[in-house]
Amino acid sequence: MSALGAPLRRLEGTAKVTGAARYSFEHTPDGCVYAWPVQSTAAMSRIIAIDVDAVLAMPGVVDVITADDAERLEDADDGELMVLQSSNVAYRGQVVALVVAESLETAREAATRLRVDYQTGDVDAVLEPGHPKLYAPDEVNAGFPTDTSVGDIDQALAQAHAVVDHTYSTPAQFNSPMEPHATVATWSDGRLDVFESSQGSSSTVQILSTLFGIPAADITVDSQHVGGGFGAKGSPRPNVVLAVMAARRVGRPVKLAYTRQMMFALAGYRTPTFSRIRLAAGEDGRLLGLAHDAISQTSTIEEFTEQTAESSRHMYAAPHRSTSHRVAALDVPTPRWMRAPGEMPGMFALESAIDELAHEMGIDPVELRVLNEPASDPESGKDFSSRHLVDCLRRGAAAFGWEGRDPAPGVRRDGRWLVGTGVASALYPAMVMPSSARVTARRDGDYLVEINAADIGTGARTVLAQVTADRLGVDVDRVDIRIGVSSLPQASIAGGSAGTASWGWAVSKASLALVDRLKDEAVPDDGLSAEADTADDIEAMADVDRHAYGAHFAEVRVDLDSGEIAVSRMLGVFAAGRILNSRTARSQFIGGMTMGVSGALHEHGVMDAVHGDYANHDLATYHVAACADVPDIRVEWLDEHDDQLNPVGGKGIGEIGNVGAAAAVANAVWHATGVRVRDLPIQPDALVRHLPMRG
Repeated sequence: MSALGAPLRRLEGTAKVTGAARYSFEHTPDGCVYAWPVQSTAAMSRIIAIDVDAVLAMPGVVDVITADDAERLEDADDGELMVLQSSNVAYRGQVVALVVAESLETAREAATRLRVDYQTGDVDAVLEPGHPKLYAPDEVNAGFPTDTSVGDIDQALAQAHAVVDHTYSTPAQFNSPMEPHATVATWSDGRLDVFESSQGSSSTVQILSTLFGIPAADITVDSQHVGGGFGAKGSPRPNVVLAVMAARRVGRPVKLAYTRQMMFALAGYRTPTFSRIRLAAGEDGRLLGLAHDAISQTSTIEEFTEQTAESSRHMYAAPHRSTSHRVAALDVPTPRWMRAPGEMPGMFALESAIDELAHEMGIDPVELRVLNEPASDPESGKDFSSRHLVDCLRRGAAAFGWEGRDPAPGVRRDGRWLVGTGVASALYPAMVMPSSARVTARRDGDYLVEINAADIGTGARTVLAQVTADRLGVDVDRVDIRIGVSSLPQASIAGGSAGTASWGWAVSKASLALVDRLKDEAVPDDGLSAEADTADDIEAMADVDRHAYGAHFAEVRVDLDSGEIAVSRMLGVFAAGRILNSRTARSQFIGGMTMGVSGALHEHGVMDAVHGDYANHDLATYHVAACADVPDIRVEWLDEHDDQLNPVGGKGIGEIGNVGAAAAVANAVWHATGVRVRDLPIQPDALVRHLPMRG
């Protein structure tokens, strides 16, 4: 029996590396045709003419769908999904037509030949502090309040011994999962069957049901294998709507996949952010006040406000506090979730400011964080279910070799390199969402687990099998897993670092119910099943603050001649409840940390203000970190037990590794060079003119 926590290899690993695991676009029903989106070449415009006839005359072209003749959709409360419903264009890259053809090559060629004429207007696509379109939304992502206030922040700033008041920025960043968004849609006798690259096929069913006006019971969405998401596939994108629309219209199965370039406009992205952080500290370094005012962008067709300041509400003790969010609706695509939305940019800002305060007051950065550790949630006053941030900082400092670090910046050299170290804290909500599962005992002694969970590369299948085996008291090789199909018991999306916690609870509950049935009942030929739903259990949970925590330590080297930055080593120490599979967990932590390095040093969507488009919309010009960018990366975790979580005890680990990592790198760059860069990404041009001559 593979106990929980054991480093079990992925159950689907062999299928993936041998090609047996079939992703959405690899399904080709009989009679299938191919669709290719035509994207707008103008932002803030109106279509005045489309030369459809010329393209329809091309051999192999089946249809061209435009706003003039597209099926009318019902409102599903997402403006991005109302495709081909209007001649108005909200941003460059928006879909303005769809070509359907007998082959992929023909569809692509026909799409390039389709002539679209626009009446253009002025483009407003650059977010800046003080933008005249900034407003306060009713709420921010995940339902958090827009603004909060405790005490009097102005009073705290006036009475402070030391004040930090700076603005930090992060650029547009793009999820770029390995598998692009892809859909295969088939209508048959009023039923709709869809293969979709999705982080949650249950929600996809509900949205398609609304858009196309058909019962949810007549829709099946299959997402058994998904090649990454990072939030980009957390809700349906235009690809699935277009494929379903085209399949109903032409009466044949339709395949559609985004190109890599399309992903940058049509798959969501992390909004640029500006965060003004104000810290007020007394003579002993204890915070008197903390203020975080965040700015982000959204589109003109759908509001999405990143919860950038939300994490600052929970981190450090301070009697006077204030947070706010303002958003501007610009001529840009709608931003969406990207790994640790809100926490990633928000904690970069806060943890950079804490580092600046530590230097100003002459206090070690680790000790300043420990000094401001709260006894309960700083704003709500709720008790923590568990909080071991200080333990993460202490253990990380010892393992990293923090003791004896010279606090002065720019003094440690190694030949042509300046060397520095930095630290940052991390937190991420420990959430669970209602889910259901069914576990069946078979006559042959094996067990089947059925749950509509999505494995987006995190190892969900494997961990759910381990949970089941543990609860049933059997070897894990006696457990079969069926996931990723909407006809299975409904489960939450794979997002918010809540997948395993949510699904594991449902599977655990169903497994224990089956154990009870097996005490009194024999297994019939068709098996003996038990089902469970966790909605009522979650509703009854105690009202406490639940977060995962971590501490990042980074060492960087900066070339004196070029300003090149190299991350030579990183360490992350995390308190994330019970670790259910040490192999897959380590990979998740390392992936998140590497993504943090990527955000700190590389990733940067460059907006063309004239055309309203991100100019570097491919992986040749939009750079991401790879393994070679962090040659020495280590992960440790605490043996944390929390009896106020879900029954399996995990807090979720998909995003905590990304939170704080960029700040640790930025703080290390400052320590190496004495140059404080407050705008990501940190690149040589921000450093080189400030560096001393090599001699």
